[in-house]
Amino acid sequence: MEEPGRPSDPGAPMNYGIQISASGALASIHQQDALSANLANINTAGFKPVLAGTMFREAARQEDGLMNMPSDALLERLGGGVFAAPTIIDFTQGTLDLTGNTLDLAIQGDGFFGVGDPSNPSLTRDGRFTLNSEGVLVMSSNGTPVLSEDGGEIKLDLNYEIEIDSQGVIYQGGAEVDRLMIADVADRSVLKKHGHGQFVSKYGQPLDLIGAVGLVKQGAIEESAVNEVDALMKITAASRAAQGNIGMIQMQNSLNDRAINTFGRIS
Repeated sequence: MEEPGRPSDPGAPMNYGIQISASGALASIHQQDALSANLANINTAGFKPVLAGTMFREAARQEDGLMNMPSDALLERLGGGVFAAPTIIDFTQGTLDLTGNTLDLAIQGDGFFGVGDPSNPSLTRDGRFTLNSEGVLVMSSNGTPVLSEDGGEIKLDLNYEIEIDSQGVIYQGGAEVDRLMIADVADRSVLKKHGHGQFVSKYGQPLDLIGAVGLVKQGAIEESAVNEVDALMKITAASRAAQGNIGMIQMQNSLNDRAINTFGRIS
């Protein structure tokens, strides 16, 4: 379908520049929002930032495969502007912070803790755990149950010291009492954020979990993977890009107004 202002429209020369600038402004604002969300979670344990960018947009005929439509060959060389690229989660590991707390856990290397619904576990790198009133191991942030290797809840006795080894095996009184679910997925592009540091399948179905190679470290948590300086620089760049495109829209709108009024009087 033909889009107004794109180079298959007889009126395109008048407003095509505005359309291109508008696409750039919208894409830059989207990028700025995504990067600002990263920066807001600079102190969130286990947080993974998103990578936000833009994609070049072809002119209408190329994009829609309508090569028989009339167009302006010169304008087509400009393309169709840009649009926001799909955001990608950056799973780079954050720095491990030693806390000394028994139920603070981190994973050194690849892998996630399994939490939530045993029939459809969520994954998280936020290892700030605690015991609820029933002795069930849960996430400190929202009380979501931490799952054992077999998918069940993990109940521990407060009267005994808790030790957890690098493989996620939990010991009390020198005896093994349970084992944490430490899992991964073969293709992390299927993951989406689900709130409270959790990840689920973007397709709404249970994840196909595989074993993880990372090692559990007791008495530590993984810090946010956001680089504060890098995030600030990218936000500033996106803001300038948006402002530049908005300025171009205003300038082109002014030129169009002058042209219409001037030639309107002459005619």
